[in-house]
Amino acid sequence: MSIPPEIISVTPPKRKKPDWLRVKLPIGENYKQVRQLVDQNKLHTICESGNCPNMGECWGEGTATFMILGNVCTRSCGFCSVATGRPDAVDWDEPQRVAEAILLMKVKHAVLTSVDRDELPDGGSIIWHNTIKAVKALSPTTTLETLIPDFKGKKIDIGRIIEAAPDVVSHNIETVERLTRQVRVQAKYWRSMEVIRTLKEGGMRTKSGIMLGLGETSEEVEQTLQDLRDNGCDVVTIGQYLQPTKKHLPVERFVHPDEFASYREIGYRLGLDYVESGPLVRSSYHSEKHVTPGIGRMQWESSLST
Repeated sequence: MSIPPEIISVTPPKRKKPDWLRVKLPIGENYKQVRQLVDQNKLHTICESGNCPNMGECWGEGTATFMILGNVCTRSCGFCSVATGRPDAVDWDEPQRVAEAILLMKVKHAVLTSVDRDELPDGGSIIWHNTIKAVKALSPTTTLETLIPDFKGKKIDIGRIIEAAPDVVSHNIETVERLTRQVRVQAKYWRSMEVIRTLKEGGMRTKSGIMLGLGETSEEVEQTLQDLRDNGCDVVTIGQYLQPTKKHLPVERFVHPDEFASYREIGYRLGLDYVESGPLVRSSYHSEKHVTPGIGRMQWESSLST
């Protein structure tokens, strides 16, 4: 019996990475020291769980993005390599361990992120609040970015982040509105926009990130940048999606660096304060530059006059 053509699953051919996506392997003494600190303090990093292509560069400079609330997520996004399942119980000692590790690493700028913990009544926002406070208490001169989940849009949970007052609060939109249901299965495009608006109204410096290469059009990318700007986003990062495993969404295309440069230009012209756009850009890449208002826009305006 033959299978009807309409139900045959066709796997797209594996695409060869272009030269501009080649990265160096993690090496060097600083990288080894960061690895040792992470292991000794039983910490999780999105650098490892997310297979970040910049891990060698960032860890080599003595920085890392720490992932709190465990390394098992309650959501199953089509792009993310973090494990999905039933998370372990909340570790209430984790905030102090993270703060101590950041102090030992002597970093000037730290990034925190987390898995989604939808099974918790507070979505993990209390641990988030405690971790931010612990880092600020032990390392008061360290600037801090937090890459938060949407907390299902609950204002009380988002309010805990605002009260803790990190220097930058990021929440990634990840993709255009049309592809959101496919890419971020349990998330909602406009709920994420509302999270950013709520953070901005709370006085936060706001940030979001977009992945390209999932089948979006240039018009959709520009509309997403406009939506982010309209909802109070200050900083946007734009990078190439890379398929973590064969089980994840395929790469539809590798976007040329010139196209990334054009989105950077569009973002600034729409009024965004800082636009980081390139094939290897990830949310926390060069994030220390995203703290101070006006720097990115000033550099862009300066480039126009040269």
